Amino acid sequence: MDFRYSDEDEEFRAEVREWLRENLSGEFAAAVGTGGPGSEHEHFEIRRAWERRLGEGGWIGLDWPKEYGGREATLMQQVIFGEEYARAKAPGRVNHMGENLLGPTVLAFGTDEQKARFLPPIARGEELWCQGYSEPGAGSDLAALRTSGTQDPETGDWLISGQKVWTSLAHEADWIFVLARTEPGSAKHKGISFFLAPMDQPGIEIRPIVQLTGTSEFNEVFFDGARAKNEHVVGQLGQGWGVAMGLLAFERGVSTLAQQIGFELELQAVIDTAKANGAIEDPALRERLLQAWIELKVLRCNALRTLGSPDPGAPSVAKLVWGTWHQRLGTLAMDVGGAESTLAAELPYELTEPQRLFLFTKSDTIYGGSNEVQRNIIAERVLGMPREPRGEAK
Repeated sequence: MDFRYSDEDEEFRAEVREWLRENLSGEFAAAVGTGGPGSEHEHFEIRRAWERRLGEGGWIGLDWPKEYGGREATLMQQVIFGEEYARAKAPGRVNHMGENLLGPTVLAFGTDEQKARFLPPIARGEELWCQGYSEPGAGSDLAALRTSGTQDPETGDWLISGQKVWTSLAHEADWIFVLARTEPGSAKHKGISFFLAPMDQPGIEIRPIVQLTGTSEFNEVFFDGARAKNEHVVGQLGQGWGVAMGLLAFERGVSTLAQQIGFELELQAVIDTAKANGAIEDPALRERLLQAWIELKVLRCNALRTLGSPDPGAPSVAKLVWGTWHQRLGTLAMDVGGAESTLAAELPYELTEPQRLFLFTKSDTIYGGSNEVQRNIIAERVLGMPREPRGEAK
């Protein structure tokens, strides 16, 4: 693959840079560099307003059809925007779930009516989404989910009951896409449906989960007869598993490249610390820093190589390698800082950036599909190895 950008791409890059330079000022200047992993609470209202500013500029859903608010941008233009956004240290996005997961899923599996209803508000930065997948006992083994959906014979609405967990930004979201079992007695991947439901309604209770970082990005969400309209079932009823897996494939796409620019900035901060405190003179630490730099370059080349790839293992390989790399970076950041890295900087004892990086990256090899699950997918679906026995434990 030719990784060089065309003249047209570079013109687009210049447009992105200029827009970000002009708009990351005034009321939004305070949010620059905030809202990253473990810091989702920072300047949230400003970042929500920033989402609307992005919508006004036409920077949400870049590849979507123009009739739904997109620009019909090329794949490389999407990459460029993500890269420049990260380099500008623009605020952490508050609607990743809506733009990068739900939006492409509705485009791929939704009806024309669903596209017209749900895509434009996302493109305008008006409606925020969260994801209702994981449950207690059904995280990595998502097909074991027990949340149920039963149809109201009078209205045709679906009544959802059950519990979801690790629901990012549920306390801020307007809507949730949620998996529920609609065929009683069905097992594993069968009989599951994909619903779109408003969060502001009776029958939904949200409880925050305090993380190692002290913040509460994640939540438990309890459903007790919460309603989803029948016309808000995405895909065929009882066939939601295929929709859910399609959504997870979208998660590993262009956004991974923008994420790696963020990783690059984090690595550079660790290198700068090593130079400032003399840790760079330690041969073992210097070798680890160099190895991290090399591996990040490999991650980028692999991400570019597999953009748009139909290979079912590509998303799992990407998640496996970047999650592991980022977790090692968190440990490296603390090791470079030495004993002092374990101390709080000052009252009121908020985490330093290296501490936040170290603690949050502990989750990288779990959320979005654990390393163990990714290895199973690669082994079974790509290498054709026998499926792992899934009998009951004795």
